[in-house]
Amino acid sequence: MHKITDDEIITLLKENRFKATPQRLAICRFVLESHDHPSAEQIYTTIRKDYPTISLATVYKTLGLLDTIGLISELRFNATHTRYDPKMSLHINIICPKCLNIDDFESNSLNKTWQAIISDIEGEILGQRIDVYKLCKNCKK
Repeated sequence: MHKITDDEIITLLKENRFKATPQRLAICRFVLESHDHPSAEQIYTTIRKDYPTISLATVYKTLGLLDTIGLISELRFNATHTRYDPKMSLHINIICPKCLNIDDFESNSLNKTWQAIISDIEGEILGQRIDVYKLCKNCKK
């Protein structure tokens, strides 16, 4: 997907009956440009530096909207750990079960294999997610 502009973000927010506040724009920009699979708390802490009156509820509502309209994917690990992935193209999330670090892995062979699988599945595919769990280099030590 192309890099989304502020005007496109504003349009999406308004189409979904959200006010296009500077705080919401900052949340959208932060998560959509992130490569680190941030949590809502990480987003809140970062955005709060520039917008001290922002609430955690605004962060969660905005993330929920972005997930609903398909711009990000919610990665829920259990009741207490949720992260957000702006990369919507096919990739593997390599997740360390100890520290919950997430790295993305992409492969041409994965894309070819996945397309073959998709062609064998009847009906509309509503979503896809591939997670692999392995200890990261730091946690192996």
